[in-house]
Amino acid sequence: MVTEAIIVGVGAEQGLGAAVARRFAREGHRVLVAGRTMDKLAAVVEGITAAGGTAEAIVADATDSLEIARLFDRAADPEIVVFNAGVNIRTPFRDISVETFEEAWRTNTLGGFVVGREAARRLVPKGRGTLIFTGATASLRGAANFAAFASAKAGLRAIAQSAARELGPLGLHVAHAVIDGGIDGERLRQRRPERVAAAGEDGLLNTDAIAEAYWQLHRQHRSAWTLELDLRPYKETF
Repeated sequence: MVTEAIIVGVGAEQGLGAAVARRFAREGHRVLVAGRTMDKLAAVVEGITAAGGTAEAIVADATDSLEIARLFDRAADPEIVVFNAGVNIRTPFRDISVETFEEAWRTNTLGGFVVGREAARRLVPKGRGTLIFTGATASLRGAANFAAFASAKAGLRAIAQSAARELGPLGLHVAHAVIDGGIDGERLRQRRPERVAAAGEDGLLNTDAIAEAYWQLHRQHRSAWTLELDLRPYKETF
C-alpha cells in the first residue's frame, strides 16, 4: 500500500507548503495538500501530477476539528503529517485588538493542536510516523510589534515539546522546525520586495532546501531523533 503525507497549510506554488508536498511526492508518497484556497491547491496538485507524483487537494481550515478529521479520513495509510499553517501578525502592542490576538492564537496554536491531535490518533496505533510543526524565530523569543505572533508560535513550540515527550516513546517522531529568517516565497516577494532585494543571493531560506530538511527529519533512525531543528540563511544574524 502507498503511504501518505498530509500537508496542512499549503498555499501558493512558490510557498513552503507546496515545496514540502513536492518533496514527499518525489519519494512515492501520495500527498494530501490542505489549505483554504482551492485554486492554489489545485495548481500545486497539477504540478505534482505533471512530475509523476500523486496528490489530492482538500480545502480545510486547520482550526476546525471536524474539517481536519475529514481530511485525515481521506488518507488510507498516513505516515507523515506536516503542520505549516500560520499567520504572521505585526502590530504595535498598544494597538493589538483582542480579535487580532485571538486570530494569531487560533491559526498558529489551536490549528497546530488540532492537526497534531488528529495525527497522533491515527499514527500512534501504528507505532510509526512523523509529525512536523513549522515554527519561526518568534517561537523562541518575542520582539517589538510581534506580541500576538510570538505568543502564538511559542505556544505551538510547547505543543510540539509536549507531544514529543508523550508520543515519542510510542513510536511517533515529533519535530519542531525553527525557520529563523525570511522564506523566499510568493508571500514575501509580493508583500516586501525591498527585503528580498536587500537579502541578496541565498539571504532568504529556499523553500526546497527547507523541504529537504523536513524529508531528512522523516528519514532519521529512531535511535537519534531530532526534536528541534534550526534553519537559517548563512548570513542571518542570531
